[in-house]
Formats: sequence, structure tokens, C-alpha cells
Amino acid sequence: MNYGDGGWIYGEDTRSINNQTQTQVDDFKRSIKVSLDNLLRGAWRKEGAKISYVGRRPATLGKRNDVIRITYNEDFWVEFEFAAEDGLPAKAIYERKNSDGEKAKEEDHYAQFVNVQGVMAPFVIDHFRDGKQMSRINYNTIEFNKEIPLVIFNKPSDLKEAKKDLKL
Repeated sequence: MNYGDGGWIYGEDTRSINNQTQTQVDDFKRSIKVSLDNLLRGAWRKEGAKISYVGRRPATLGKRNDVIRITYNEDFWVEFEFAAEDGLPAKAIYERKNSDGEKAKEEDHYAQFVNVQGVMAPFVIDHFRDGKQMSRINYNTIEFNKEIPLVIFNKPSDLKEAKKDLKL
């Protein structure tokens, strides 16, 4: 669970609840920067990032995507591709350093768009690192602007408390 400049995590292998490391917090913050939500809500503006139109890039046979780039002050950028025919987001591309300090190309591919509360939302997000699929998120439901009780961010004192069902 992340909040501000910190967070906690349940370590299933050690069956413990620990504070997140700085690397884990930084990874979470990066995931926010490359999210569609961050782009569409304009949250990147608060960090002084700049947006620019890159042009068109080949997508599939005979099709091209429009590409925009958000450049952050700390020498980090993310490109978003949008399908030219319907304007829906197709992917996000960015680079990050791996554990060896080498740059790795990261991509999130968006698919299976469903109209939710008037918003076309991707229900499938595939994550790739250097062309190799690393994960898939497949949503069953999505709700926008749902009230979330602040208690959800509190670090549980023990495993029993962490396993309690939180009704939203």
C-alpha cells in the first residue's frame, strides 16, 4: 500500500508486514507517471513536465499510431501511442534502468476497452520489458471516482489485521 513518500507491503514469503524500501516507493511513483490516468487528468503538469507531439509511428500492417511524449524534469520521459482510427490509447513506452544499471525498454499495451461511466477503459494491460511479456492485468470491474476510506492506507499491526476484508 502506497501513500505519499512511503508505504507498506505484505511479504507472503516471510509472512510479515514491512515498510517499503526506497526502490519499491520509487517504482510505484514511476508507475503513476506512466499511467493513462496521470496523462488524462493532467497530473504531469504539477511536476513541471512538458508534453509534445512526436508524430506517427507504425502500429500494425497499414496502420499508424499518433504519439505524444511527456518529458519530466529528472530526465525521464514516457510516450503514449493512440490509434489513429479511433483515438484510443494503444500503449505507453518508457525506459528505466535495470538492476545492472543498463537501460531497459518498458511498454504497457492496452486492450479490451469497455465503456465505464462514459469512459472507455482498458480491461487488459500487458506489460513488456525489452520485448518480453512480464505481466498481464485483467480487470473484472472498474469504478471511477469511488470514495475510499483513509483507513485502507494504515499499516496493519499484524497479519490477522492485514487479512481482514475491507468493504468499499
